[in-house]
Amino acid sequence: MHREALAAATTHVVRLTDADLTNASACAGWDLATLLAHMVGQHRGFATLLSQGAAPESAYSPERFTQTAWQGSVADLISAFAGVDLDRTLVEIELHPTQPLPVHVLLGAQLLDTVVHTWDLAWGLGERFEPSPALADAVLAIAEQIPDDDGRERPGAAFAHAVPSASSGWHRALALLGRDPATVGAGG
Repeated sequence: MHREALAAATTHVVRLTDADLTNASACAGWDLATLLAHMVGQHRGFATLLSQGAAPESAYSPERFTQTAWQGSVADLISAFAGVDLDRTLVEIELHPTQPLPVHVLLGAQLLDTVVHTWDLAWGLGERFEPSPALADAVLAIAEQIPDDDGRERPGAAFAHAVPSASSGWHRALALLGRDPATVGAGG
């Protein structure tokens, strides 16, 4: 499913023009260039963690988006996840800086990040994105476990507070993560 999510994101990424990069994304305060720099940085950070067993905070730093950087980060991430035991535990400093988490939990976090940010990217292009039912169900299951607490109010929080829920599982997942699934951005 993770490869499917990365492939879905890539279908939007490869169509981007330089002019598109200045469009707002669904992430408050981020244009598409900032969103994509975040995604590339996350790919690199997770790949470093999985391949080396540890990754400093700097490994997750946003990396200037280019098509080459995107393709390289996706390839690195796929390779890293393919070569690691899903039951192995690692400390991922952005999710939980002190508690080791099983790689399958980290994979779930990366899956959610990729699928939701693909929606954010499509939003910035004025398009709609809906993942396959299996991906939507997986993201919903993960989103339902993320507390809607005061942590969502701090600067740089990964998600805004939940918004009123919609009917489909995918729309409910977006709403739980503070996105209004009824909207499409003005980017395209």
